[in-house]
Amino acid sequence: MFVIKPYIFNRFPEIVCGFSTKIGLERKAPYFFNLSLSVGDDEELVRENREAFFNYFGLTSGNIAFQRQIHSDIITIVNSAGVCGESDAMITDKTNLGLVISAADCTSVYIYDFKLKVIAAVHSGWRGTKEKIVDKTLQILLNDFNCKPENLFVYIGPSISQVNYEVGKEVAEQFDGKYLKLINNKFYLDVAGANYDMLIKRGISSANIQKSDLCTFEYNELLHSYRRDGVKSGRSLGLIAIKK
Repeated sequence: MFVIKPYIFNRFPEIVCGFSTKIGLERKAPYFFNLSLSVGDDEELVRENREAFFNYFGLTSGNIAFQRQIHSDIITIVNSAGVCGESDAMITDKTNLGLVISAADCTSVYIYDFKLKVIAAVHSGWRGTKEKIVDKTLQILLNDFNCKPENLFVYIGPSISQVNYEVGKEVAEQFDGKYLKLINNKFYLDVAGANYDMLIKRGISSANIQKSDLCTFEYNELLHSYRRDGVKSGRSLGLIAIKK
């Protein structure tokens, strides 16, 4: 199994964080090492894949909080494992409780307050980005959990790059021109860049942010991409947890 692990959390031995890839358990096309139960893959294989991924971090499926991602700005405070309902961001201060984001092009964001021992995991496609779900998650961390920007460290996981993310005019006109490129009368949107700027505007230092340069669309041998592979695309999981 090949897992992408951010370096930004290396200084915190209590934090485990990683992003799964297509490589694992010698799974074959079309789904490869897929961690989603909703794409048509064999459910037994998916559960085996998930358990292997969670075990990689010293966890099991009984330690994981899932959400039903609906491209919203809904944020859930999580205190226990299992499915916590429909939302696109989760926050917890519990140890040995993994928060996971399912992704196959969308931006995912993992946040850690090293002073107060609070984590968050955010799914932010173009709809979530338009609704500023990352900024709203930060607002809850700062206001309700008393976090301070200087204590937050953040990983932005692999996602589709701007050069490969063509959107229609109806989507483009919902975003600041800073995040758009017009090439041959086609609009290309920088979703990860918009989320990065939300972090900066909330006072998080650029030195505390790692933004992955891996494009899900381009790295065909490594990463799942719905934009590239369509309905036969598998899904990755990104995970963050505070270990005891």
